[in-house]
Amino acid sequence: MALSINEVKTGMAILVSNEVYIVTEVQHVKPGKGSAFIRAKLKNLKTDLNLDRTLRSADKIDDVFLDEKKMQYLYREGDTFHFMDQTNFEENSISQSQMGDVVNFLQDNMDITAVYYKSQIQKVYLPNFITAQIAATEPGFKGDSSRSGTKPATIDTGAQVQVPLFIDKGDWVKIDTRNGQYVERVQK
Repeated sequence: MALSINEVKTGMAILVSNEVYIVTEVQHVKPGKGSAFIRAKLKNLKTDLNLDRTLRSADKIDDVFLDEKKMQYLYREGDTFHFMDQTNFEENSISQSQMGDVVNFLQDNMDITAVYYKSQIQKVYLPNFITAQIAATEPGFKGDSSRSGTKPATIDTGAQVQVPLFIDKGDWVKIDTRNGQYVERVQK
């Protein structure tokens, strides 16, 4: 569906050069001479690359309908990840390249949100926080506090995170999946 530049809003999905972009910022400009236009900041849905674009009233802007589905992670087979749609119980597979960096925090039976465009998965979103067990790290020492620094640790998904010095192997921690940072120690 073609849109006018007045209908472009922050958060909507549009099609630019056959790629799906999310509008992250819109600035309407009405110069003294000439016709109005908008300056838009766009984010590619698949690659997360940012794009600055000037759109004029003569430009054809196509609105895109995105569908979100709740899915559950089942298993991994090589570079393919298998998920179950929680509404109709169909199994879908996603390649590792489509998953991106979220594979570092993917846990067994985790519920995720998949974004579809034309029946193709475009992006996978994990919950903002996960609880993971520390699989390997240097041992902590008595007197180490949360203010004295960090050390590398491997969590049960295989991802490397920085944790405070007092965290030991076997401890449970809360991790922010958006940036891969330690949040707090959790009692399990």
